[in-house]
Amino acid sequence: MRLLIVEDEKRLARSLAQGLTAEGHAVDVVHDGVDGLHRASEGVYDLVILDIMLPGMNGYRVCAALRAAGHDVPILMLTAKDGEYDEAEGLDTGADDYLTKPFSYVVLVARVKALLRRGGQGAGASPVHVLGDLKVDTAARRVFLGAVEVPLTTKEFAVLETLVVRAGEVVSKSEILEHVWDFAYEGDPNIVEVYVSTLRRKLHAGLIRTVRGAGYRLERVEAAP
Repeated sequence: MRLLIVEDEKRLARSLAQGLTAEGHAVDVVHDGVDGLHRASEGVYDLVILDIMLPGMNGYRVCAALRAAGHDVPILMLTAKDGEYDEAEGLDTGADDYLTKPFSYVVLVARVKALLRRGGQGAGASPVHVLGDLKVDTAARRVFLGAVEVPLTTKEFAVLETLVVRAGEVVSKSEILEHVWDFAYEGDPNIVEVYVSTLRRKLHAGLIRTVRGAGYRLERVEAAP
């Protein structure tokens, strides 16, 4: 899953990002409400962790703007305030859950998991993507080519998942880096090419097309008889 953390306390944001990345998620972080609204409006996140007290635009306004624009991404609100009024206001703007600082990281992870399950059910979206003979089950993290299951590493699956949810579209190398290695990755960007090459070898040579100067596009493939 891809998560967005909107939190101006940089140490807390970094700690949450590291922990949630270790849980297997791709995590992006921004530190003010305006950037948070812009990022969340892209519609590519499975959950937003949103602080209330933010510079630029507070969490209430960000949440309300997302809901007014029709975005139904699950939102977990964080705040240093503690009171029924604050919780009611957060939920009234469209937040799905509310957590008061300081909080237990274990509790936060449990809330995140619950919201991700609820969000998937509420959206009615199928976790199974089928493109020709390629079938990718993002919930079970299983990949099939025809009737044959193809084992992938965690990173290989994450790269494929990034492409399959936007099948037919061009996805840039930088977008794949952000989705799979997160916003803070400072290594060699050519690592994307390495994983794409591996996926082509494991699945189908024509599965991922290189669009020169733009990125990669996942295309329909047919398994050999």
